[in-house]
Amino acid sequence: MEVIQLRRRVLPEVSAAEFYVVRDATTKKCTVVDAKPTTTTTTVVGDGVYKTKTEAESAVKTTKVCTEQ
Repeated sequence: MEVIQLRRRVLPEVSAAEFYVVRDATTKKCTVVDAKPTTTTTTVVGDGVYKTKTEAESAVKTTKVCTEQ
């Protein structure tokens, strides 16, 4: 009797999470999104890509265009 071993396909753990702080051109409000904006109605502000949502949320509080009103 042959024993067939199935090998697990092991994929490297990839952290695909990317967060952006974007500013809406109309409302002038900043929000955190998990995908790079593809529309012209929002602009990426801050330092670009953040590794965690918490980092991006902290950036909203310290980014000048997000705190001015």
